[in-house]
Amino acid sequence: MSGGEVAGILVAVFWAILVSFLAVALARLAQTLRATTKLVADVTDQAVPLLADASAAVRSAQTQIDRVDAIASDVQEVTSNASALSTTVASTFGGPLVKVAAFGYGVRRALGGRKEDVPAKASRRTVIVGRTVSRRSSRGKRD
Repeated sequence: MSGGEVAGILVAVFWAILVSFLAVALARLAQTLRATTKLVADVTDQAVPLLADASAAVRSAQTQIDRVDAIASDVQEVTSNASALSTTVASTFGGPLVKVAAFGYGVRRALGGRKEDVPAKASRRTVIVGRTVSRRSSRGKRD
């Protein structure tokens, strides 16, 4: 064997080992790509229903928010109507009722004459253990 033949055999063995390592690396890369593809397919299969459920939940929440908004605007309208009604009632009946009450007081005063000017005698009362007992003036009548 000559030096050229040995060198050729060494180069051939080197290329054979290199091709073997590259084949093993490519086989493992292909296996990794298959596992990644399966994982992505599984995630997609699970994510699509979750996104559909999330979208339905958001639509339902928006519907509920719209309902609450409608209720709040109705309550605000009722409140403003009640306020306007109470203002109207107060302005319509308030003045005349005060005048009628003043007139009634004047009539009572006029019909009562001077009796209201004289202070009435206050009756004497004594409180005994939670009850009120009227007592007649009994000064000097002690037994």
